[in-house]
Amino acid sequence: MTALPPTSDPSLKPHRHPALEVWTQAWPTIITMTSYTVMSFVDKLMVGQIGPLELAAQGNGGIWAWTPTAFAMGALVVVNTWVSQHMGAGNKEKVARYPWGSFYISLGMWLLVLLPWALVLPWFFGTVVHSGQDIDQIDRLMEMEIGYGQIILLGGILQLSSRGLHQFFFGIMRPKVVTVAVIAGNIVNVLLNYILIFGEEGLPLLDLPGVPGVAAMGVYGAAVATVCGIFIELLIPLVVFLGPRCNLQFKTRSAWHFDRKTIGDLVRLGWPGALVSGNEIVCWSIFMTMLVGLFGPDSLTAGWIVLGYMHLGFMPAVAISFAINTVVGNAIGSGQPELAVERTRWGVGIGVVYMTLCGLAFILFREPMVSIFIGPDVSGEQAQAILDVGMKLMIVAALFQTTDAFGIGYSGGLRGAGDVIWPGLFIGICGWLFIIGVGYALAIGMPELGALGPWIGAAIYIIVLGIGLSWRFESGKWRNIQLIKPESKSE
Repeated sequence: MTALPPTSDPSLKPHRHPALEVWTQAWPTIITMTSYTVMSFVDKLMVGQIGPLELAAQGNGGIWAWTPTAFAMGALVVVNTWVSQHMGAGNKEKVARYPWGSFYISLGMWLLVLLPWALVLPWFFGTVVHSGQDIDQIDRLMEMEIGYGQIILLGGILQLSSRGLHQFFFGIMRPKVVTVAVIAGNIVNVLLNYILIFGEEGLPLLDLPGVPGVAAMGVYGAAVATVCGIFIELLIPLVVFLGPRCNLQFKTRSAWHFDRKTIGDLVRLGWPGALVSGNEIVCWSIFMTMLVGLFGPDSLTAGWIVLGYMHLGFMPAVAISFAINTVVGNAIGSGQPELAVERTRWGVGIGVVYMTLCGLAFILFREPMVSIFIGPDVSGEQAQAILDVGMKLMIVAALFQTTDAFGIGYSGGLRGAGDVIWPGLFIGICGWLFIIGVGYALAIGMPELGALGPWIGAAIYIIVLGIGLSWRFESGKWRNIQLIKPESKSE
């Protein structure tokens, strides 16, 4: 790779310890991701108090609404890569065009994909997801799945727009803007959750009062509250982005023009990320709703509980991955690839320690961690069935926490370097081979394992992914990639 001349950009400080450099960028993002995960966790916890069927419906409706969204979200992550590399190269005048480009992509995706998908959901759940499944209260389950998913999809433009804007602030090394926005959005979400889910009824079994005059919306209330929270997550960084400081530094107000080259840059570098994110969520959607769903609502409920804890485990690691993406992009943009390697390894190490501790917690505290989601109105027999399945799945999830940290961390380093095609293809192939292929084989061939069978396939997938992405980064193949040409600074 042709080295660019070192820059005097103060955001790049090679004299600082690499772990400190990564941590400085990571900790606000960790708060951001943890806050977002806590929001989802509280959503599930509140909906779980209504009943197991409602919790399963929220999970199923949410994941299939998220599936098309994930393709665009995966592509928009590269806003960070472009912005951070231009910052490292000293091209500050170029960075504002990338979040604007992400807005145009978001609008197109919402109009052409998300809204039509919302109309298709009733057919999809009835004909595809639940085809051949013998589930009690299937009509009620489908009604809630469809309603929840459609509300989330209507608010999809807010979620997509906020993603590109958040990645801009990560790229310019101002992650605290995103942290403030997400915390504020989560507070709004939690408050509206309680008001809209339980209404004037409240939670009498827990001696919690309701809100007079407000009808309980149940699962649908959780969806509305989530959309309102996402609106706040977009609004705050948008005000900062268009504010006087950002405009003075990056000319953010004048960069709004539709720029085909910028859109092309984002699509060219972002399509593998879209493939990774979208393909992976498709696999997990099939896995949860169709494979785990074969074993009934209790297994579905247990699976969504464990997946919630998995999110709590890996979201801080994803935050570290974003930080690695930023510091690697900055280092490469300034022509210092060895600094990129050092920072990546330290960042991965931080993630490995954290997620290994999460795995130990999953094993030691699995019973109370699962039982907290089981509402007081659930019968003793059903509660025990959910608990039995959930505790087994918690052990399976614990086994792949460490390797998951390797995969998540090294993917940030590869993305920051612009190495996205090989990882995208590798993740896509592994998803269908292990999550779907092995998961289906165990679900059908060894039904006595129950929901544990598909989860074993998912565990193999995450372990193989961690090993493969670690090898890819350490092989140094990314050193031959050059996104920003030396002459681009004068363009």
